[in-house]
Amino acid sequence: MAAEIDLLIRPEWVIPIEPAGITLSGHALAVNNGKILALLPDEEAAQRFRPTETVELPGQVLLPGLVNLHTHAAMSLLRGYADDLPLMRWLSERIWPAEARHAGPEFVRAGTLLACAEMLRGGITTFNDMYFFPDAAAVAAKRLGMRAVLGIVVIEFPTSYAADAGDYLAKGLAIRDALSDDPLLSFCLAPHAPYTVADKTFTNIATLAAQLEIPVHVHLHETRHEIEESLKQHGVRPLQRLHRLGLLGPQLIAVHAVHLESGEIDLLAHEGCHVAHCPTSNLKLGSGIAPVSALQSRGVNFGLGTDGAASNNRLDLFQEMRHAALLAKAASENAEALDAHATLRAATLGGARALGLDERIGSLLPGKAADLCAVRLDEWLLQPCFDPASHLVYAAGREQVTHTWVAGKLAMSGGVPAQIDISELLDITGLWHTRLTS
Repeated sequence: MAAEIDLLIRPEWVIPIEPAGITLSGHALAVNNGKILALLPDEEAAQRFRPTETVELPGQVLLPGLVNLHTHAAMSLLRGYADDLPLMRWLSERIWPAEARHAGPEFVRAGTLLACAEMLRGGITTFNDMYFFPDAAAVAAKRLGMRAVLGIVVIEFPTSYAADAGDYLAKGLAIRDALSDDPLLSFCLAPHAPYTVADKTFTNIATLAAQLEIPVHVHLHETRHEIEESLKQHGVRPLQRLHRLGLLGPQLIAVHAVHLESGEIDLLAHEGCHVAHCPTSNLKLGSGIAPVSALQSRGVNFGLGTDGAASNNRLDLFQEMRHAALLAKAASENAEALDAHATLRAATLGGARALGLDERIGSLLPGKAADLCAVRLDEWLLQPCFDPASHLVYAAGREQVTHTWVAGKLAMSGGVPAQIDISELLDITGLWHTRLTS
């Protein structure tokens, strides 16, 4: 007798990520109680299951939901607010002053709503955030049904959110305790950067990360200026400083990691650290090109991040995949560097692994959460299609994403999020445009 299940999805192709490097056709994905039950041939699925809902996806490819390994979601309200400036001027002259005036719970909730809607539209089902008022970000993520890893942000100077490093940690940990039962929410420690966090604070964070078994998410080696200032103030490069303070290990996510020497790549590999590669933001801020081919060849796990919309200006992992693959080839002068399947893995399982979520998301193995996205590849401007994986990285874009599911629940279809009306998002952006320009 056929088993009753919630959902059966029948696409043209499936890219499961695990096993690596394969594309399946004539297969269906069975989902029940928010989890993947089986990935199996169509004929077998028809015999084994009686679904409440069947979704037919001819001409489309199904893959795991994308994982945005680094963003500042609320900063979507600052999209285009401070363009064409190098990082430190961008921060000190535009971003930090704007945040001092406006960044409160309402700003964070509104900006994160906008960000979640944009990410779901582009097939992103999980994001790793770093911003103030993570409780307000949680409200937005929960409303749109998105999986979020919320950063317990730490910085030495006061903001409207907290007074000092200890206050940031105390407030963030209290929020983590309050939201610990939510299945779509988890947390990481998020010290902003070596140039904004003191040694004592980093030491405390290393201790907390070990005790709580959660990731540490930090901007690191983003610019040459950051490294020069560290040498002046601390006598060592930032990565070596964090190594001395006990931060390096499988819990560390080094965001950007643009300016790495060969020995530093070896150190990251030896310690089991992860990298959040943000190619578009690095390009736009003139920060440089991360040595992704070297990271890959030495076994350093990395995922892809958009950074915030204030420095990108899109929360679009299709753009990041294309840029990551092309830059890796150009920088290494090797056309085989970071091929299409490796790029897709970085955008899914690589990010999940960095976050400690690879047992739950990032591939289409039975037992994992049904975090999924479907992408149309049969549009005339994408023809002919010889290799769906290649098309996802080099030809298709987020506009071809047709469906997004999180834990088996439909979060986006038909180009619009399922849990919020577009008119509400437009009202939000209009309100904050007025406030930011008045």
